[in-house]
Amino acid sequence: MRILHQDQNFIIREFSAEEKKLFCDLFKDTDVTRYLPYRSLEQYMEMFEIALEDYRNGPFGRFGIFNAENSDFIGMCLARNFADVSGQIEIGYTLSKKYWGKGIATKVSRALVKYCFLNTEGNEIVAVTDLDNTGSQKVLEKAGFTRVDNLKRSEVEMAYYIVRRS
Repeated sequence: MRILHQDQNFIIREFSAEEKKLFCDLFKDTDVTRYLPYRSLEQYMEMFEIALEDYRNGPFGRFGIFNAENSDFIGMCLARNFADVSGQIEIGYTLSKKYWGKGIATKVSRALVKYCFLNTEGNEIVAVTDLDNTGSQKVLEKAGFTRVDNLKRSEVEMAYYIVRRS
């Protein structure tokens, strides 16, 4: 099981096959999924299976975020080729509500940027959020991202953030 990042606060690592329920349960909280596109439980289960397959192809995928002290599940994050703009790498995260407001999302975003720059030739890391998701927008700005023009994705406008390799 590959570890992408580890510090005194949290570990970002590949999920194990036994953690499917943990992954799917994260998305049962409507506050957690408020700004995410609707997906059924079956779709989340399929998403998890795809994540396990992605590990064989590396370096991208969906990864678990776990508390370094007690192994509690914090949430998940992702790094992938950005579907909207060729050559850009997209990151994202979804945290359990009990871990909101603790600075973890900012640290996870920074860790993902570092991981992407170390493991790819990509020069631009991006993230998108719902226009109303000001919490995530503040997180991205604290993590070093700059907001650029909004992105239109099938009639939906999203806040679009970027950080460039220095």
